[in-house]
Amino acid sequence: MNYIKHLTGFFDKVINDHTLNPTHISLYIALFQFWNCNRFRNPISISRDEVMRISKISSKATYHKCLKNLHALGYLRYEPSYNPYKGSMVYMFNFSENLKPKKKSYNKQVKDKQQTSNLPTNEQAEVSYINNTNNTNTINKLKEEEQSQNSDLKNLEEVSKQKKLRQKNKSNESYLEQGREISNKIPKVDEVIKYFQEQNFPEIEANKFYNYFSSNGWLVGGKTPMKNWKAAAKNWMLNSLKYNQNNNSKTSIQPQNLNTSIDKDYSEPL
Repeated sequence: MNYIKHLTGFFDKVINDHTLNPTHISLYIALFQFWNCNRFRNPISISRDEVMRISKISSKATYHKCLKNLHALGYLRYEPSYNPYKGSMVYMFNFSENLKPKKKSYNKQVKDKQQTSNLPTNEQAEVSYINNTNNTNTINKLKEEEQSQNSDLKNLEEVSKQKKLRQKNKSNESYLEQGREISNKIPKVDEVIKYFQEQNFPEIEANKFYNYFSSNGWLVGGKTPMKNWKAAAKNWMLNSLKYNQNNNSKTSIQPQNLNTSIDKDYSEPL
């Protein structure tokens, strides 16, 4: 296929088509590049992100709208794929054979008209309003497609909102369930005191343990919910023993005084 003739035929078709805008042309040129890279085979599999990047289209809605318009106006055939792992298919039409013949010179046209003006003809006159009707039908079809696309986008937005709401409710339920688990595992102060006394620890340490973890919501390290308060109490006891040992070792060290005599003669050399 001669791609120069194809592009010439495409632009000849675009000149007389007032429904297209620069975005349609940019999208078609990007698809033509894909077609060219595939050696003009039909159909071609396209990637939406790649086509949008080449055609400089930043909106997905605009991309789908222009692609459907090109399909409705007969510039290509678009077969969308709703599978995220499979690309959509596009059939490109060959416009190289639709080139308009060159216009005859003015003198030759006048002679041909004079020769054929006096001859009877059975040809039927062209109806001027047919093209207008076709354009109106095309515009109405495009409007319907745009409305259906907008409704699809609204449905997608509604589905995403419902999904986020379900996720939020699920997270709230998990948070409440986690709070119930923590509340069920929280011991009473009498149980803590009894456990400390069984381990030969004073009641004041039990109160310290209970008050500390009650203040931070019974979280270990301020983040993780406590699973076994008795294990945490044992760690508290071990840390308490280490703390007391360190304090006793510090108090046992006493500063040593300098060995100086009371009646020292400071006039003598050292």
